[in-house]
Amino acid sequence: MAAAKHTIVALVADRPGVLNRMASLFRRRGFNIDSIAVGHSETPHLSRMTIVAEGTTTQVEQIRKQVEKIIDVIRVQDITSQDIVTRELALIKVKATAENRSEIMQIVDIFRAKIVDVSAGSVMVEATGDEEKVDSLYNLLKPFGIMEMTRTGRIAMPRGDQVNRRTDVESEK
Repeated sequence: MAAAKHTIVALVADRPGVLNRMASLFRRRGFNIDSIAVGHSETPHLSRMTIVAEGTTTQVEQIRKQVEKIIDVIRVQDITSQDIVTRELALIKVKATAENRSEIMQIVDIFRAKIVDVSAGSVMVEATGDEEKVDSLYNLLKPFGIMEMTRTGRIAMPRGDQVNRRTDVESEK
């Protein structure tokens, strides 16, 4: 079975150390985390964590079971095979001159990105979309000179009525 990127979503308690325990578990099992994003969920005092890691389905299922045992984890799912929506946010600071600024703006426009900061020698672009879109925009802006870039990593949710949230049965552990 070949290794592939998996998207794992966990609902966790908003408590100090939860992120560290999750990351340590992946490290101990020899998994490299490609990206990890954490933010508040629709439920007070719970956060949704999206982790992207590479492994076989069997390996990822084993680590999912281990993550589920962490006391502050309410629920964890590998949603890779589900019908999901994924997004990533990137801020890209690009060298810009009076001569090339309009060309940069055209590229940004094509990708439905936004220019969020302008200075005499640069523009900062905000891009949202799937990883391929962000990669493509980056590659087109690279010849102008990338000064800095930061990316959030993947966030994901199942489409439609599917949910990954705490239910009445899954009360406090």
